[in-house]
Amino acid sequence: MNDSVYVARQPLLTETNEVFGYELLYRSNWHAQSCLESGDVAAARVLTDSLLSIGLDGISGGRPVFLNLTRALLLQDLSTVLEPHAAVLEILESVAIDDEVIEACRVLHAKGYTLALDDFVEGSAAEALLPYARYVKIDVLDHSPEQTRALVQRLTARGLRVVAEKVETQEMFETTRQQGCSLFQGYYFCRPKTLTARAVPARQLAYLQLVSALRNPELSVSELENLVKHDVSITYRVLRLVNSAAFASRREVSVLREALMMVGIKTIATWVAVWAMSGLNRAPGEVATLAMMRARTCELLGNELDGDGERLFLLGLCSMLDTMLGVPLEIALEALPLAPEIQSALQGAPGKERSMLDAVIAYERGEWTEAERIAVAMGLPAASLPETYRHALRWTATLSNEPERKAV
Repeated sequence: MNDSVYVARQPLLTETNEVFGYELLYRSNWHAQSCLESGDVAAARVLTDSLLSIGLDGISGGRPVFLNLTRALLLQDLSTVLEPHAAVLEILESVAIDDEVIEACRVLHAKGYTLALDDFVEGSAAEALLPYARYVKIDVLDHSPEQTRALVQRLTARGLRVVAEKVETQEMFETTRQQGCSLFQGYYFCRPKTLTARAVPARQLAYLQLVSALRNPELSVSELENLVKHDVSITYRVLRLVNSAAFASRREVSVLREALMMVGIKTIATWVAVWAMSGLNRAPGEVATLAMMRARTCELLGNELDGDGERLFLLGLCSMLDTMLGVPLEIALEALPLAPEIQSALQGAPGKERSMLDAVIAYERGEWTEAERIAVAMGLPAASLPETYRHALRWTATLSNEPERKAV
């Protein structure tokens, strides 16, 4: 029996489009086989999987993690396997509110745990949990603008932080921000506000060309050195990388070529590609992170499927160029010498490449059934997506040097 745990994450962004934290989405394959305990098994498994297999820091980079709690987990106090500041405990809207649940929330609050209420509805039984909550999530699609504004005002007056859920467009983001919401969840950040037919700026074009050149398996040290040395910030990062904790043997280097040879072409090429993507990004930082996640997941799946990971890395990496650059995708792609099948897949043409990208996107959105259907149709084992996504999470986590943050 395949008992893989599917774990994905969705960001919560601030008013300035910075990543505040992540909500974990999860599903266990036991879910379909245990009618009585499916939700509880899945919830328990994601706690252990997140802690032991991936690690919360590997998922969040030190930012707050929102973990869903079922009624059973709440009443059995299984959530206390976590330290109070390790995560925000989110009470699902499906939890029946009664005296037991209220008391459990009171105890957790008294112990210093941070609670969030999911899909809060005014006048519902969840009103009794407000004294113990720090965050309240509102599904903005289920409320009129007037209802949302009035509810947000009432909740913020109590000192609660309101999270606008299902914010799907830039316009919805602007509206909910004006209504007083302080955190936002949805896919609006993946979509450009306006796309005009302007050219890609010269510096960003240089970064795009650098990213493309770095994926050449025949790239020599001399060619890599020539690419890197033309950007001072990237050169500096390469030199810092040599003397970082990532390498056990630290030593001083006097020339760039020496640093490149010490670390290795493949490792340096990967890091430089990451830094170049960050340099060309005009959208919220989470977009570049998501692009790298897609790239790594596509690469690993491609290697497993037919050894074509190098090419598919570029597929995932370029899948958000329109958002990152603020230009139509076809204009962004003109700057890259991508293979025709990758170009076509990025623009929606059916085929192996497009199926791979669709599977990865479905997975990251928690659309497990669709993701698994596409993967199996391509010839991949059902367990491939959760395994490669977890690997990509850990890999992407190593790319950030930001200081650890606490839930607030």
